Amino acid sequence: MASILILNGTVVNENRIFEADIFVKDGLIEAIGKDLQHKTADQVIDATGLHIVPGLIDDQVHFREPGLTHKAELYTESRAAVAGGVTSFMEMPNTVPNTLTQELLQEKYDRAAQASLANYSFFMGASNDNLDEVLKTNPKDVCGVKVFMGSSTGNMLVDNQKTLEGIFANSPTLIATHCESEEVIQRNTAAAREQFGENVPIGQHPIIRSEEACFASSSFAVNLARKAGARLHILHISTAKEVGLFDTDIPLKEKKITSEACIHHMWFSDADYAEKGTLIKWNPAVKTANDRDGIIAGVNSNAIDVIATDHAPHTLEEKQNNYFKAPSGGPLVQHSLVALLDLYHQGKFTLEKIVEKSAHAVADLFEIDRRGYLKEGYHADIAIVDLNSPWQVTKENLLYKCKWSPFEGHQFKSKVMHTIVSGQLAYSNGKLNEVGSGQRLAFDR
Repeated sequence: MASILILNGTVVNENRIFEADIFVKDGLIEAIGKDLQHKTADQVIDATGLHIVPGLIDDQVHFREPGLTHKAELYTESRAAVAGGVTSFMEMPNTVPNTLTQELLQEKYDRAAQASLANYSFFMGASNDNLDEVLKTNPKDVCGVKVFMGSSTGNMLVDNQKTLEGIFANSPTLIATHCESEEVIQRNTAAAREQFGENVPIGQHPIIRSEEACFASSSFAVNLARKAGARLHILHISTAKEVGLFDTDIPLKEKKITSEACIHHMWFSDADYAEKGTLIKWNPAVKTANDRDGIIAGVNSNAIDVIATDHAPHTLEEKQNNYFKAPSGGPLVQHSLVALLDLYHQGKFTLEKIVEKSAHAVADLFEIDRRGYLKEGYHADIAIVDLNSPWQVTKENLLYKCKWSPFEGHQFKSKVMHTIVSGQLAYSNGKLNEVGSGQRLAFDR
């Protein structure tokens, strides 16, 4: 494995910003300090004027393999992730077939070992009738158990009270939940159909998948977790009201109930449906500007613990259907870091907070072995960015298999220059190194 010497960079790590060199050898960070130019390395990166951050860890992506590979693949989406400074991902179980057995889960790990340029882990899926399989999950090498407490594909809606109580009481690892009340959504859908027939406008999406639907389900999950003493992680918070469910005065490592914010809920609002249409149709829905601002405030107050993407591509043809036929989800993982850096330029986040919520806190929350920080002895997962290098998103520079983005036409202020994954230079100056450098994440549990 090639050694790498990074010189003259500005490091952002553990709430500090400082000048340093970094020496990488045998996949690990061997040294961080001043004046390391005497080290002999196979590759040297001059980071003068650039910022060095831990590679992002995205705890919620849908890479669509197996069964939905016309939308995306582990290979294509991990390439996009690496080009965006994302060095590790955790992928969801609503593939086809749904990941509801240990055998199917292992098949995904086997495929990622062959195809992924980024480090990887996969959630075990829960259904109303697979508790025995869920309980076999090894917390040392599986990131968590995913529970859809809202509509999903296949057999993945868990709405049986007894099953939910069994999962929350007995899960061997963290439980990650999608929280939307199916009852409220169905009631709102019926009302929309009564008003609009089958031609429901996309602007109704946050009314159908409403604040009430989200809060009812999230608060129910929090109460279940408290009753059972479970380790609960609620994904993609989409309302300001939900932020109030979470503690701000408990250190992350002591929290049993945590939450996640996603890029799109901090970027778009319901005012954007007029221009973007179904391209910004996600579940949970993008809601009001007040919700967007409340989520950003929740990240800054530490009510919300981590930032992710919920990267979930569909083909453009699929997305261009009418409201009921257009699937929810969109591609984001190539642009998450640069989007966060735009929010930094807007004064919404500090660089230190971005690193904390997209790397440090994800590693702490999931208890990932030696990742998420720039520390000697840790795996070398590193992104190097130019904060002041504007570029525009076009179809030509998209790496997603679906070849579209809700950011098309937007000019980002910052650019990812280099990405190191598990000690290998996987992306540099616009070029990918197709070495398959991704490793399986391990957990200190």
